[in-house]
Amino acid sequence: MKHESFAERLLSWYQHQGRKNLPWQQNPTPYRVWVSEIMLQQTQVATVIDYYQRFMQSFPDIFTLASASQEQVLHHWAGLGYYSRARNLHRCAQILVQEYQGHFPLQDQKAMEALPGIGPSTAAAIIALSSDQRAVILDGNVKRVVARYFALEGWPGKTAINRLFWKKADELTPATRAADYTQAIMDLGATLCTPRQPQCSQCPVKDHCKGLLQDKVSQLPSPKPKKALPTQERHFLVLNKNSKELLLQQRPQDGIWGGLWCLPDFTTREELEAWLTQTYPQARLEHQGLEPVKHVFSHYRLLIRPWQAHLADISGIQEEAQTYSPSMAPTTSLWYNPRQPANVGLPAPIKKLLEGIQL
Repeated sequence: MKHESFAERLLSWYQHQGRKNLPWQQNPTPYRVWVSEIMLQQTQVATVIDYYQRFMQSFPDIFTLASASQEQVLHHWAGLGYYSRARNLHRCAQILVQEYQGHFPLQDQKAMEALPGIGPSTAAAIIALSSDQRAVILDGNVKRVVARYFALEGWPGKTAINRLFWKKADELTPATRAADYTQAIMDLGATLCTPRQPQCSQCPVKDHCKGLLQDKVSQLPSPKPKKALPTQERHFLVLNKNSKELLLQQRPQDGIWGGLWCLPDFTTREELEAWLTQTYPQARLEHQGLEPVKHVFSHYRLLIRPWQAHLADISGIQEEAQTYSPSMAPTTSLWYNPRQPANVGLPAPIKKLLEGIQL
Protein backbone atom coordinates (compact mmCIF):
# COMPACT_ATOMS: atom_id res chain seq x y z
CA MET A 1 0.00 0.00 0.00
CA LYS A 2 1.55 3.29 -1.08
CA HIS A 3 1.47 6.27 1.23
CA GLU A 4 -0.61 8.19 -1.31
CA SER A 5 -3.12 5.37 -1.04
CA PHE A 6 -3.14 5.83 2.75
CA ALA A 7 -4.29 9.43 2.27
CA GLU A 8 -6.82 8.46 -0.40
CA ARG A 9 -8.43 5.80 1.76
CA LEU A 10 -8.41 8.04 4.80
CA LEU A 11 -10.01 10.92 2.91
CA SER A 12 -12.66 8.62 1.45
CA TRP A 13 -13.50 7.40 4.95
CA TYR A 14 -13.58 10.98 6.26
CA GLN A 15 -15.99 12.01 3.53
CA HIS A 16 -18.55 9.50 4.83
CA GLN A 17 -17.62 8.98 8.50
CA GLY A 18 -15.62 11.98 9.66
CA ARG A 19 -16.79 14.65 12.09
CA LYS A 20 -17.93 17.80 10.30
CA ASN A 21 -20.26 19.50 12.77
CA LEU A 22 -17.93 20.53 15.59
CA PRO A 23 -18.32 24.23 16.49
CA TRP A 24 -14.82 25.23 15.37
CA GLN A 25 -15.35 23.55 11.98
CA GLN A 26 -18.00 26.13 11.16
CA ASN A 27 -16.30 29.20 9.70
CA PRO A 28 -12.77 27.87 10.42
CA THR A 29 -10.90 31.16 10.66
CA PRO A 30 -7.35 31.04 12.05
CA TYR A 31 -8.63 32.57 15.31
CA ARG A 32 -11.41 30.03 15.81
CA VAL A 33 -9.16 27.10 14.89
CA TRP A 34 -6.41 28.36 17.19
CA VAL A 35 -8.67 28.64 20.24
CA SER A 36 -10.03 25.14 19.63
CA GLU A 37 -6.57 23.64 19.17
CA ILE A 38 -5.32 25.14 22.43
CA MET A 39 -8.39 23.93 24.30
CA LEU A 40 -8.08 20.45 22.77
CA GLN A 41 -4.52 20.02 24.03
CA GLN A 42 -4.81 17.20 26.59
CA THR A 43 -8.61 17.67 26.79
CA GLN A 44 -11.39 15.61 25.20
CA VAL A 45 -13.65 17.06 22.51
CA ALA A 46 -16.80 16.41 24.55
CA THR A 47 -15.41 18.52 27.41
CA VAL A 48 -14.17 21.32 25.17
CA ILE A 49 -17.37 22.02 23.19
CA ASP A 50 -19.26 23.95 25.91
CA TYR A 51 -16.13 25.82 27.02
CA TYR A 52 -15.38 26.76 23.43
CA GLN A 53 -18.87 28.08 22.76
CA ARG A 54 -18.91 30.18 25.93
CA PHE A 55 -15.42 31.47 25.17
CA MET A 56 -16.43 32.51 21.66
CA GLN A 57 -19.49 34.32 22.95
CA SER A 58 -17.32 36.43 25.26
CA PHE A 59 -14.28 36.75 22.98
CA PRO A 60 -15.56 36.55 19.38
CA ASP A 61 -12.35 37.84 17.82
CA ILE A 62 -8.69 38.28 18.60
CA PHE A 63 -9.03 41.99 19.40
CA THR A 64 -11.66 41.31 22.07
CA LEU A 65 -9.45 38.63 23.60
CA ALA A 66 -6.34 40.80 23.52
CA SER A 67 -8.11 43.69 25.27
CA ALA A 68 -9.64 41.47 27.98
CA SER A 69 -8.04 41.13 31.40
CA GLN A 70 -6.22 37.93 32.29
CA GLU A 71 -8.77 37.49 35.07
CA GLN A 72 -11.62 37.39 32.55
CA VAL A 73 -9.79 34.81 30.44
CA LEU A 74 -8.95 32.60 33.40
CA HIS A 75 -12.56 32.76 34.59
CA HIS A 76 -13.70 31.30 31.26
CA TRP A 77 -11.00 28.63 31.49
CA ALA A 78 -11.73 27.52 35.07
CA GLY A 79 -12.28 23.75 35.12
CA LEU A 80 -10.41 23.00 31.89
CA GLY A 81 -7.09 22.61 33.69
CA TYR A 82 -3.54 23.27 32.45
CA TYR A 83 -4.05 26.99 33.03
CA SER A 84 -0.79 27.98 31.38
CA ARG A 85 -2.71 27.39 28.13
CA ALA A 86 -5.09 30.23 28.99
CA ARG A 87 -2.29 32.60 29.99
CA ASN A 88 -0.40 31.79 26.79
CA LEU A 89 -3.58 32.24 24.74
CA HIS A 90 -4.10 35.70 26.21
CA ARG A 91 -0.48 36.73 25.73
CA CYS A 92 -0.43 35.34 22.19
CA ALA A 93 -3.50 37.41 21.28
CA GLN A 94 -1.80 40.55 22.55
CA ILE A 95 1.34 39.82 20.52
CA LEU A 96 -0.66 39.14 17.35
CA VAL A 97 -2.51 42.45 17.75
CA GLN A 98 0.64 44.42 18.60
CA GLU A 99 3.02 42.88 16.06
CA TYR A 100 0.85 41.33 13.33
CA GLN A 101 -2.20 43.65 13.22
CA GLY A 102 -4.34 40.81 14.53
CA HIS A 103 -3.39 38.33 11.80
CA PHE A 104 -1.60 34.99 12.14
CA PRO A 105 1.62 34.65 10.10
CA LEU A 106 0.26 31.60 8.26
CA GLN A 107 2.92 31.77 5.56
CA ASP A 108 5.73 31.44 8.10
CA GLN A 109 5.42 28.33 10.25
CA LYS A 110 8.52 29.17 12.31
CA ALA A 111 6.97 32.53 13.21
CA MET A 112 3.81 30.67 14.21
CA GLU A 113 5.80 28.28 16.41
CA ALA A 114 7.49 31.24 18.14
CA LEU A 115 4.15 32.48 19.50
CA PRO A 116 3.29 31.64 23.13
CA GLY A 117 1.65 28.22 23.54
CA ILE A 118 1.97 27.24 19.88
CA GLY A 119 4.32 24.35 19.10
CA PRO A 120 5.07 22.68 15.75
CA SER A 121 1.95 20.50 15.64
CA THR A 122 -0.44 23.23 16.79
CA ALA A 123 1.06 25.68 14.29
CA ALA A 124 0.63 23.12 11.50
CA ALA A 125 -2.97 22.40 12.51
CA ILE A 126 -3.89 26.11 12.45
CA ILE A 127 -2.24 26.56 9.04
CA ALA A 128 -3.78 23.46 7.48
CA LEU A 129 -7.29 23.73 8.91
CA SER A 130 -7.76 27.45 8.33
CA SER A 131 -5.93 28.00 5.03
CA ASP A 132 -5.74 24.50 3.44
CA GLN A 133 -1.96 24.81 3.12
CA ARG A 134 0.02 21.58 3.49
CA ALA A 135 1.43 21.30 7.00
CA VAL A 136 2.38 18.21 8.99
CA ILE A 137 0.75 17.66 12.38
CA LEU A 138 1.75 15.23 15.12
CA ASP A 139 -0.63 15.58 18.05
CA GLY A 140 -1.46 12.71 20.40
CA ASN A 141 -4.04 11.15 18.09
CA VAL A 142 -1.74 11.28 15.07
CA LYS A 143 1.17 9.82 17.05
CA ARG A 144 -1.01 6.84 17.90
CA VAL A 145 -2.03 6.31 14.25
CA VAL A 146 1.57 6.64 13.03
CA ALA A 147 2.96 4.34 15.73
CA ARG A 148 0.45 1.60 14.94
CA TYR A 149 0.45 1.95 11.17
CA PHE A 150 4.25 1.69 10.95
CA ALA A 151 4.63 -0.49 14.11
CA LEU A 152 7.05 2.07 15.56
CA GLU A 153 8.34 1.06 18.97
CA GLY A 154 9.94 3.32 21.56
CA TRP A 155 8.54 6.16 23.63
CA PRO A 156 7.83 9.19 21.37
CA GLY A 157 9.09 11.51 24.09
CA LYS A 158 12.67 10.54 23.22
CA THR A 159 14.28 12.87 20.70
CA ALA A 160 15.34 10.20 18.19
CA ILE A 161 11.97 8.45 18.30
CA ASN A 162 10.12 11.74 18.01
CA ARG A 163 12.18 12.66 14.95
CA LEU A 164 11.22 9.35 13.32
CA PHE A 165 7.54 9.97 14.06
CA TRP A 166 7.71 13.37 12.35
CA LYS A 167 9.40 11.80 9.33
CA LYS A 168 6.70 9.15 9.00
CA ALA A 169 3.88 11.67 9.52
CA ASP A 170 5.42 13.80 6.76
CA GLU A 171 5.50 10.79 4.42
CA LEU A 172 1.79 10.19 4.95
CA THR A 173 0.67 13.82 4.49
CA PRO A 174 -0.58 14.48 0.92
CA ALA A 175 0.19 17.56 -1.14
CA THR A 176 -3.46 18.55 -1.53
CA ARG A 177 -6.65 18.71 0.57
CA ALA A 178 -4.60 19.66 3.61
CA ALA A 179 -7.56 20.75 5.75
CA ASP A 180 -9.57 17.58 5.11
CA TYR A 181 -6.58 15.30 5.62
CA THR A 182 -5.57 17.01 8.87
CA GLN A 183 -9.07 16.68 10.28
CA ALA A 184 -9.35 13.12 8.94
CA ILE A 185 -6.23 11.76 10.60
CA MET A 186 -7.15 13.45 13.89
CA ASP A 187 -10.64 11.92 13.62
CA LEU A 188 -9.20 8.49 12.90
CA GLY A 189 -7.17 8.62 16.11
CA ALA A 190 -10.05 10.07 18.13
CA THR A 191 -12.83 7.75 16.98
CA LEU A 192 -11.35 4.43 15.74
CA CYS A 193 -7.63 4.22 16.55
CA THR A 194 -8.30 4.97 20.20
CA PRO A 195 -5.95 4.29 23.14
CA ARG A 196 -8.16 1.46 24.43
CA GLN A 197 -10.46 -0.87 22.53
CA PRO A 198 -9.58 0.44 19.05
CA GLN A 199 -12.09 -0.46 16.34
CA CYS A 200 -9.58 -1.91 13.90
CA SER A 201 -12.25 -3.75 11.89
CA GLN A 202 -13.69 -0.39 10.79
CA CYS A 203 -10.35 1.28 10.04
CA PRO A 204 -9.96 2.42 6.41
CA VAL A 205 -6.22 1.66 6.39
CA LYS A 206 -6.27 -1.62 8.35
CA ASP A 207 -5.10 -3.78 5.44
CA HIS A 208 -1.56 -2.43 5.62
CA CYS A 209 -1.35 -1.45 9.30
CA LYS A 210 1.83 -3.14 10.52
CA GLY A 211 0.76 -2.85 14.14
CA LEU A 212 -2.41 -4.81 13.37
CA LEU A 213 -0.62 -7.34 11.17
CA GLN A 214 1.96 -7.95 13.91
CA ASP A 215 -0.69 -8.00 16.69
CA LYS A 216 0.94 -5.04 18.45
CA VAL A 217 -1.88 -2.49 18.39
CA SER A 218 -2.51 -2.66 22.13
CA GLN A 219 1.20 -2.09 22.84
CA LEU A 220 1.61 1.00 20.67
CA PRO A 221 2.60 3.73 21.00
CA SER A 222 5.12 2.64 23.61
CA PRO A 223 4.28 4.20 26.98
CA LYS A 224 6.53 6.53 28.91
CA PRO A 225 8.60 4.63 31.48
CA LYS A 226 6.58 4.83 34.67
CA LYS A 227 7.68 6.59 37.81
CA ALA A 228 5.81 6.54 41.09
CA LEU A 229 4.14 9.93 41.53
CA PRO A 230 5.31 11.71 44.68
CA THR A 231 2.73 13.17 47.04
CA GLN A 232 2.85 16.73 48.30
CA GLU A 233 0.77 17.82 51.26
CA ARG A 234 -0.44 21.40 51.64
CA HIS A 235 -2.55 22.96 54.37
CA PHE A 236 -5.32 25.27 53.14
CA LEU A 237 -7.00 27.89 55.28
CA VAL A 238 -10.80 28.19 55.00
CA LEU A 239 -11.25 31.54 56.76
CA ASN A 240 -14.84 32.78 56.79
CA LYS A 241 -15.95 36.26 57.76
CA ASN A 242 -19.31 36.63 59.50
CA SER A 243 -20.28 33.20 58.13
CA LYS A 244 -20.78 34.83 54.73
CA GLU A 245 -17.49 35.25 52.91
CA LEU A 246 -14.26 33.29 52.48
CA LEU A 247 -10.76 34.69 52.11
CA LEU A 248 -9.16 34.00 48.72
CA GLN A 249 -5.71 34.94 47.44
CA GLN A 250 -4.59 35.24 43.85
CA ARG A 251 -1.78 32.82 43.12
CA PRO A 252 1.50 33.89 41.51
CA GLN A 253 1.62 33.70 37.72
CA ASP A 254 4.20 30.91 37.82
CA GLY A 255 3.52 27.50 39.28
CA ILE A 256 0.31 25.54 39.69
CA TRP A 257 -2.98 27.39 39.17
CA GLY A 258 -1.05 30.50 38.12
CA GLY A 259 -3.19 33.64 38.27
CA LEU A 260 -6.21 31.81 39.70
CA TRP A 261 -7.84 32.53 43.05
CA CYS A 262 -7.29 30.05 45.83
CA LEU A 263 -7.53 29.55 49.58
CA PRO A 264 -4.36 30.60 51.41
CA ASP A 265 -2.11 27.56 51.57
CA PHE A 266 0.90 26.59 53.65
CA THR A 267 3.46 23.84 54.00
CA THR A 268 2.49 22.97 57.57
CA ARG A 269 -0.38 23.57 59.99
CA GLU A 270 2.09 25.46 62.22
CA GLU A 271 2.88 27.87 59.40
CA LEU A 272 -0.85 28.33 58.80
CA GLU A 273 -1.46 29.11 62.49
CA ALA A 274 1.43 31.58 62.62
CA TRP A 275 0.13 33.47 59.58
CA LEU A 276 -3.42 33.53 60.95
CA THR A 277 -2.26 34.77 64.36
CA GLN A 278 -0.18 37.51 62.78
CA THR A 279 -2.75 38.66 60.21
CA TYR A 280 -6.13 37.99 61.80
CA PRO A 281 -5.49 37.63 65.57
CA GLN A 282 -9.22 37.64 66.37
CA ALA A 283 -9.90 34.59 64.19
CA ARG A 284 -10.82 31.29 65.83
CA LEU A 285 -9.20 28.21 64.27
CA GLU A 286 -10.98 24.89 64.60
CA HIS A 287 -8.84 22.04 65.92
CA GLN A 288 -10.46 19.41 63.72
CA GLY A 289 -9.60 19.68 60.04
CA LEU A 290 -12.12 19.27 57.23
CA GLU A 291 -12.14 16.22 54.98
CA PRO A 292 -8.89 16.09 52.94
CA VAL A 293 -9.10 16.48 49.16
CA LYS A 294 -6.84 14.64 46.71
CA HIS A 295 -5.88 16.03 43.32
CA VAL A 296 -3.55 14.47 40.75
CA PHE A 297 -1.28 16.55 38.53
CA SER A 298 0.85 15.10 35.76
CA HIS A 299 3.98 15.02 37.93
CA TYR A 300 2.69 14.61 41.48
CA ARG A 301 -0.30 14.06 43.72
CA LEU A 302 -1.53 16.92 45.90
CA LEU A 303 -3.13 16.22 49.26
CA ILE A 304 -5.18 19.24 50.34
CA ARG A 305 -5.76 19.49 54.10
CA PRO A 306 -8.38 22.20 54.77
CA TRP A 307 -8.59 23.93 58.16
CA GLN A 308 -11.58 26.10 58.98
CA ALA A 309 -11.35 29.37 60.91
CA HIS A 310 -14.01 31.92 61.84
CA LEU A 311 -13.83 35.68 61.96
CA ALA A 312 -16.82 37.48 63.49
CA ASP A 313 -15.47 41.03 63.68
CA ILE A 314 -12.77 42.47 61.43
CA SER A 315 -13.01 46.11 62.49
CA GLY A 316 -9.54 47.55 62.82
CA ILE A 317 -7.91 44.52 61.19
CA GLN A 318 -5.90 44.71 58.00
CA GLU A 319 -8.11 43.61 55.07
CA GLU A 320 -5.38 42.97 52.52
CA ALA A 321 -3.49 39.98 53.92
CA GLN A 322 0.09 39.34 52.96
CA THR A 323 1.50 35.86 52.79
CA TYR A 324 3.41 34.82 55.90
CA SER A 325 5.82 32.38 54.26
CA PRO A 326 8.96 34.13 52.97
CA SER A 327 9.11 31.57 50.16
CA MET A 328 5.89 32.92 48.64
CA ALA A 329 5.40 36.26 46.90
CA PRO A 330 2.87 38.74 48.35
CA THR A 331 -0.62 38.13 47.03
CA THR A 332 -3.78 40.05 46.35
CA SER A 333 -6.68 39.03 48.58
CA LEU A 334 -10.45 39.26 48.37
CA TRP A 335 -13.48 38.15 50.33
CA TYR A 336 -15.54 35.68 48.29
CA ASN A 337 -19.23 34.96 48.80
CA PRO A 338 -20.01 31.39 47.61
CA ARG A 339 -23.72 32.27 47.44
CA GLN A 340 -23.00 35.16 45.07
CA PRO A 341 -19.81 34.03 43.28
CA ALA A 342 -17.63 36.71 41.77
CA ASN A 343 -16.33 36.24 38.23
CA VAL A 344 -12.92 34.98 39.28
CA GLY A 345 -11.05 31.92 38.10
CA LEU A 346 -11.00 29.10 40.66
CA PRO A 347 -9.04 25.83 40.35
CA ALA A 348 -11.45 22.90 39.96
CA PRO A 349 -10.55 21.16 43.25
CA ILE A 350 -10.84 24.43 45.18
CA LYS A 351 -14.19 25.21 43.57
CA LYS A 352 -15.41 21.74 44.57
CA LEU A 353 -14.09 22.21 48.09
CA LEU A 354 -15.84 25.59 48.47
CA GLU A 355 -19.13 24.14 47.22
CA GLY A 356 -19.06 21.59 50.03
CA ILE A 357 -18.38 24.07 52.85
CA GLN A 358 -21.25 25.04 55.12
CA LEU A 359 -21.00 28.66 56.31
